[in-house]
Amino acid sequence: MMNIPYNKIVEMVSEQAGVSAEDVEKKVDEKLKSLSGLITKEGAAHIVANELKVKLFESGTIKYKVKDIAAGLRGIEIVAKVMNIFEVREFQVASRSGKVGNMIIADETGSMRVAMWGNATEKLKEMNVGDVVKISSGYSRMNNNNVELHANESSEIIINPEGEVIEEVKTSVNVERKSIKDLTEGIKSEIMGVVVQMFEPRFYEVCPECGKRIKELNEEFNCDAHGKVEPAFGYVLNFVLDDGTENIRIVCFRDKAESALKVDSAGILKMKDDINVFDEAKNKVLGTQIVVKGRVVKNAMFDRLEVMCDEVSKPDADEELKRVNEGQNAS
Repeated sequence: MMNIPYNKIVEMVSEQAGVSAEDVEKKVDEKLKSLSGLITKEGAAHIVANELKVKLFESGTIKYKVKDIAAGLRGIEIVAKVMNIFEVREFQVASRSGKVGNMIIADETGSMRVAMWGNATEKLKEMNVGDVVKISSGYSRMNNNNVELHANESSEIIINPEGEVIEEVKTSVNVERKSIKDLTEGIKSEIMGVVVQMFEPRFYEVCPECGKRIKELNEEFNCDAHGKVEPAFGYVLNFVLDDGTENIRIVCFRDKAESALKVDSAGILKMKDDINVFDEAKNKVLGTQIVVKGRVVKNAMFDRLEVMCDEVSKPDADEELKRVNEGQNAS
């Protein structure tokens, strides 16, 4: 059975049964009480849906917004705008080979990465940033603490479907700009500063098919989902950002590392075997001003705060001027 989030069940029942979401939740609470807590809230919502003759699984796919997609879902249908497209890479798993490519999509509720497998990667060649894309029969997984949407040969992908328009998108969570000295553990924040130090990327083995981290055992690499594999490599980059109030270490995985170093994945992988490639890229970035968004975490080993990066970008001159003017007007 597809694991539909509770809020999504409430939304679907409300729309199809023509009752308010508040009434649906009231019925769910009544059902929970009548069954003395013997079922979950989601289970009670399924019963209410059946009582109201709402067929949650009739089409085999369920329409979602980005914010509603949790890990472990199947039969996902979504319409969103293409925000970025990454290169397709080939991999070898045991006796077979394959291809995987990635893109970033967004709708009015948020943005997320989409991994395209096998023949689905051909659609990436037909897409452009700004296109609207409809993905049906997708599934979701957790990767590096982020939920990703996956599409394969069983998925249907339509570029610029007729009648589907995305007027506005939310590409990232709205976070407050803070000075580094004011950062506290657990918050999401935006900081702007100068890159003053950058450390060599660290590489680790991942399954080339699902991207999960794998370890060597008896001179073989095995993925829980895909068995024996020839590993691909993930990577993490650390650098120090200074905004004049203090400095802090920024931790960037995969595409965030690519954005920070201003190179693609092939460029970073060259650094694994040739430190000169890293030095050349690093020297171009040191001393530049960037904007970082991410979550502030505590590194217990070193007893310091760090930022787990969600996004790296160049400062927008118009936005920064607007901030200065708003600050002056406020004072």
